[in-house]
Amino acid sequence: MNRILYTLLALVALVGAQPVEAQEFVVVVNASSGVTEITASELSKIFQKKASKLPDGAAAKPVDQSKDAAVREAFSKAVHGRSASQIEAYWQQQIFAGKDVPPDQKASDAEVLSYVQSTPGAIGYVSAGAATSAVKVLRVAG
Repeated sequence: MNRILYTLLALVALVGAQPVEAQEFVVVVNASSGVTEITASELSKIFQKKASKLPDGAAAKPVDQSKDAAVREAFSKAVHGRSASQIEAYWQQQIFAGKDVPPDQKASDAEVLSYVQSTPGAIGYVSAGAATSAVKVLRVAG
């Protein structure tokens, strides 16, 4: 009996061992996009405007969540390897140096989804569990 219990506990631990970040947000693109998968590195470059195209060659139009959103913190840590406040500091430096401005920000998952749905080339992220039927959810590799 104890052996069965330990086996079940081990299975539960393995199933629950996914990274928290993967469970907190999903990356979405306009439904017409040819992209189905993207790497965290590609996402980071697009959202820092170091890359201007999606993997399929379409012009990228990234959209961020508001700076205080929990989903933005999860995205920033998982994709950029830095906190949302560190990314804000990066953008302040870029603006001050006259290099670029940050992606547009939307106040909610619903606003991000609406923008992505209506804008070819748009890419954003929303909370896991948000209604994403009108957009395409990307698989984020490595």
